[in-house]
Amino acid sequence: MAEAAVRQATYADLEAVPAHLVAEIIDGVLETHPRPRPRHAMAASDLSTLLGTPFRYGRGGPGGWIFMIEPELHLGAHVVVPDLAAWRRERVPTDLEAAHIEIAPDSVCEILSPSTVRLDRGRKRRIYAEAKIGHLWLLDPAAGVLEGFALADGRWVLLATVQRGESVALPPFDAVPFPLDDLFPFDDPAAPALPET
Repeated sequence: MAEAAVRQATYADLEAVPAHLVAEIIDGVLETHPRPRPRHAMAASDLSTLLGTPFRYGRGGPGGWIFMIEPELHLGAHVVVPDLAAWRRERVPTDLEAAHIEIAPDSVCEILSPSTVRLDRGRKRRIYAEAKIGHLWLLDPAAGVLEGFALADGRWVLLATVQRGESVALPPFDAVPFPLDDLFPFDDPAAPALPET
């Protein structure tokens, strides 16, 4: 007996997803997961801030980059939403009014969470390689680890793993190191606690 054809997800399927979920189309399958939790969102914001000053604005660093938190990327048939994406200024999309971007970034960072780790380490990593994105960072706030990868001959090569207490100096943002612990301010016992919700 022949198998039934699997229906490919469409953009209309993605648009129908409730706003409290992140929706992506990966290998023709609609994938949804909860919006990032505050710790996850803070790590993305803090990383963008730490990189933005030297690498976007050129204050204490080379400048020349544009950063976006959670952009909707259309990479071929895939619709993905990385936690942070960066383009060299000369490659930045010119239509900043569109709901999505079709120019692959030069670098992406995924912040791992229980609901996304399978996709981030698996199919999305493959999609980023197919799109020829040069650098991928995987940040695991729970473990306090940042892995930096570079694309070489279509495959991801692990450049380094940075742990709590160490400095981050990973390409393409290695010109201005920063402490990894800056991404986890509430893990410091001396820091004020997050309010209870």
